Amino acid sequence: MLRCFPSLPIALAFLLWMPLHAQRSPNFVVILADDLGYGDLSSYGALAHRTPHLDRMAAEGIRLIDFYAPVPFCGPSRATLLTGRYPFRNGLVINPSPDYGRNDVGLPQSEITIAEALKPLGYATAAIGKWHLGHVDEYLPRRQGFDEYYGILYSNDMRPVQLVENETVVQYPVLQSELTRDYTRRAIDFIRRHRDRPFFLYIPHAMPHKPLAASDDFYTPETPSDLYSDVIRELDWSVGQVLSELRDNGLDEDTFVFFTSDNGATFGGYNGGLRAMKASSFDGGVRVPAIARWPGRIPPGQVSGAVLGSIDVFPTIVRAAGADLPADRVIDGKDILPLLEGSVEASPHEGIYAMGGTELKLIRSGRWKLHVRSPQPGFRCLEDASGWKDQRGPDGITIIAQYEQANPTQCPGVQTGPPPKPLMLFDMEADRSEQRDVASDHPDVVQRLKAIFDRIDAQVPATFRTGSRAPKLLRLQGGALRYDRAIEPSPVD
Repeated sequence: MLRCFPSLPIALAFLLWMPLHAQRSPNFVVILADDLGYGDLSSYGALAHRTPHLDRMAAEGIRLIDFYAPVPFCGPSRATLLTGRYPFRNGLVINPSPDYGRNDVGLPQSEITIAEALKPLGYATAAIGKWHLGHVDEYLPRRQGFDEYYGILYSNDMRPVQLVENETVVQYPVLQSELTRDYTRRAIDFIRRHRDRPFFLYIPHAMPHKPLAASDDFYTPETPSDLYSDVIRELDWSVGQVLSELRDNGLDEDTFVFFTSDNGATFGGYNGGLRAMKASSFDGGVRVPAIARWPGRIPPGQVSGAVLGSIDVFPTIVRAAGADLPADRVIDGKDILPLLEGSVEASPHEGIYAMGGTELKLIRSGRWKLHVRSPQPGFRCLEDASGWKDQRGPDGITIIAQYEQANPTQCPGVQTGPPPKPLMLFDMEADRSEQRDVASDHPDVVQRLKAIFDRIDAQVPATFRTGSRAPKLLRLQGGALRYDRAIEPSPVD
């Protein structure tokens, strides 16, 4: 056998290198868009723009077409992704919001995030972007297993909009047109600094949550009606930059990259023919694009219609890292790496669930979706937005972004269909837009899914910590991690 090698020393060196290389722990990169619609990527049917980098990521990995967020809004969705537990288990069922005075809710420190699960294995960890799991000291990212944090602690339209590094405000006010580029630079720097050790990099982008903002390289002021497309093209560019950095550092085959959104699109986006939008429990609010890539582990060119959800990200990453799942709590998600690798096809879930506020709302099981409780309709679209004003829109002072913002006439989802009521049943293979309630045609399916739903619903606590709320939207002064400095509205408002 040694005749295959030019010399014995080289052969020995190769044999010594093989186990060291094989034993390298994988890296993990999770990229989370904010309010990205199901149809906002060209691989999912985008109409107004192309997303070549994300399309390539899908071509080199697997595209999931029946992937669900647990709620149709921001904070609880993020908590579920990082813990593998539905909001009713991890305790965060509403959005923290400084400008509504909701400062006393967040992800409890007793919860275990992906970062905390990987730290004992020697992983470097960073969160770069929108946190929205609590913005006061006890809920900050470095309390939840992250070595580094850089970003806005909540939505980019919640005052005070300020960039925070670890626990220090480093920019106020924020020029939002530079956010995507800024986060991308930070992500690339983290990869370069940690290319010789395993890492977990979480990039929860601000975009395309309002206010929409794109850098000069992508902003097209000559076509002011397409700012949303400008933003998506820059988001796609950012993903391309991260993938290129992994390749350039020889980390491609050592890195699992997962891309998804926290919920469906709002005004200006496109939900790909799904009904309704963000804030709705129709699929336009909770079904999102999802792409996984891991060269050498995930075969290229796959598309899966298995019903999965963001609950699955935590157990998949933790198990891929070689760790055991926490045994002292229910983990709702499943390790879906065998499915991503193509060794199994079926979903590991009997059902996937979604909440609205403090209530469990629906179950999706196979082709069927049962709205046990009346679906939330979501934000209302308008035929005429001339009298509409966004109270959290750009003001040029505390919220700095381009002014060509989307409005309620730019509806992202299908608006027709039977009015919401309890126990609506839809065949999602034949009727993805939820236009025909077939509950009366399939009472056996309703009964079966309702029984499965009831078993989980019985585990939902009767009360939740929902915190306090100011009677009106507050205009807060930034510059420090405090939320008690209200300022009077300016003439610009």
